[in-house]
Amino acid sequence: MTTLLRCSVIVFAVLLLTPAPVPGQAYPTKPVRVVIPWPAGGSNDIVGRIVFDRVSQALGERFVIDNRPGAAGSIGTVPVAKAPPDGYTLMVQSTTHLVNAYVYKDLPFDVIKDFAGVGMLASQPGMLVVHPSLPASTVKEFIALAKRRPGEILYSSPGNGSAPHLSMALFISMAGIKIVHVPYKGGPPSVAAATSGETQATMATVGTVVSQLKAKRLRPLGATTLQRLRQFPDVPTISESGLPGYERSPWIGIFAPAGVPKPILDKLSAEFKKALGIPEVAKVLSAQGLDPRYMPSGEFTALLRKEYEEYGRIAKVAGLRVE
Repeated sequence: MTTLLRCSVIVFAVLLLTPAPVPGQAYPTKPVRVVIPWPAGGSNDIVGRIVFDRVSQALGERFVIDNRPGAAGSIGTVPVAKAPPDGYTLMVQSTTHLVNAYVYKDLPFDVIKDFAGVGMLASQPGMLVVHPSLPASTVKEFIALAKRRPGEILYSSPGNGSAPHLSMALFISMAGIKIVHVPYKGGPPSVAAATSGETQATMATVGTVVSQLKAKRLRPLGATTLQRLRQFPDVPTISESGLPGYERSPWIGIFAPAGVPKPILDKLSAEFKKALGIPEVAKVLSAQGLDPRYMPSGEFTALLRKEYEEYGRIAKVAGLRVE
């Protein structure tokens, strides 16, 4: 055997014995794009920036935030659905992602099949709030006023099909009232409309109205959760104060294009758990009216499938129309 042939055999044997690299071990090796299909300053943006700042520090690579608002998050979702499934394009999105399937007729993606649920980051309890000029201080008074003045009260939302829109649509259906929906492009513009008096009410995530509530520029009527909120213990729930059985508690999670290797999903999910376990992170999120809530990829994926069916039933009951 010649020296060259002998060397070739040795090299081949070494290659056979060398384990193949496992996807995710070296990930990430370049900046990761994080699409947030909502405006800066809203709940999704706040959670995404805080958590990915910590993940970036831990993994030593940049996670670049890319805000792409519009159409209840569906516009910014398109490039994520079409991105390569390599873990270098992620999305911070809320419950609205599922609802969009029942609101928009020709979405260029399937909200379940085209995405992988990487993990949940937080739940975002909501609250029914009104402009101080509206003569209603409780949920019962609001319902009574709406029945006396059908079609006169305007309420804002972050957009057609957004979680707050669906929460209010369910409230309207259960209360048997008629108020007028005015959609905006995201949570902050929606809350700004209610604060200025352009609209008289909104069902907002607590994180987007904390400062307005503290400054008394908006009046809280009821929380959308079954239990009173830790941040606002004096505000009753909607269920206990006029509409028994009402409950909505949207979430914020991380998505990736379908097909991303499981080791990458698991690595990201583990980093999210670490980030949410940092006391400073939990404190900042809580101060914004958000409840840090870690859920790994497998559990989150199962929840997505379950809630997809549930929101279909709610959309039908609430009378939401496909656009």
